[in-house]
Amino acid sequence: MTDALQSRPEILPEDRARANCYALIGRFMYGPPDADVLSYVAKQTGGEDAVPLAQAWRGLQAACASADVDDARAEYDDLFVGVGKAPVSLYTAAYAAPHAPDRHLLGLRDQLDAWHLARRPQAGESEDHISGVCDVMRWLIETGQGLDAERAFFLGFVAPAVEPLCDAIANAHQSLFYRHVAAFVLAFYEVERSGFELVGTE
Repeated sequence: MTDALQSRPEILPEDRARANCYALIGRFMYGPPDADVLSYVAKQTGGEDAVPLAQAWRGLQAACASADVDDARAEYDDLFVGVGKAPVSLYTAAYAAPHAPDRHLLGLRDQLDAWHLARRPQAGESEDHISGVCDVMRWLIETGQGLDAERAFFLGFVAPAVEPLCDAIANAHQSLFYRHVAAFVLAFYEVERSGFELVGTE
């Protein structure tokens, strides 16, 4: 995604961490991790708590530390590209609105247009690719669009797809490395969902 706003206000450390998580998830979902991504995740500190997000992060770190780049690439292709129809779709409309995917995509495009966001010309994926949706959440946080905008986009276009997408990844027999990615994604999004639900009751 590209945006018309170039300024980046100062944001709180916890919001910077959230934006970084969205960026990392988007990277894993856009394509197979290269050696730099695997090394980056494996070497990060923190996550010593017993909470589900910290446990999922440690599991992802261990998977990155032991992963082979070629194996990860092959797994990504087997899961998300495939021959013919891929075993797992990375498009949120397949999960958030399985009986009306076009309506979901049109609604998403209308919202992006209202924010003057557009798909990069060279991108082959439609706007509901999970990596693009993550990029929008990162943009909302980094540009200080406010919790109301974050919450509305998350609940409308992200949350309905996350659990079934992660379940599909975890249950696919091809999934070895990516089941750890899915566990981290699900744990992170549960924290996000809880936070937005609290904001909504204030």
